[in-house]
Amino acid sequence: MLFAAAAALFATLALALIRALAGPTVFDRILALNLIGTKTILLIAVLGFATDRYDFIDIALIYAVLNLIGTVAVMRYLIGERERA
Repeated sequence: MLFAAAAALFATLALALIRALAGPTVFDRILALNLIGTKTILLIAVLGFATDRYDFIDIALIYAVLNLIGTVAVMRYLIGERERA
């Protein structure tokens, strides 16, 4: 079951990567990169459950916080650039 979940996550990661490369706007690309970060968090959690190493959940939570902070920082920067232009 965990193998199927990991395979589905890899498939959605590939689709998000395609969207990040072909997005028509910068905001679409940022949204796709945020999705890639979220799917990576889920992969870390699945890997933790598959190997019975539950400390991976803590790593996934730290990565989630970093993903949120990074996305908010980039969005604030881009919105600030648009307002100055």
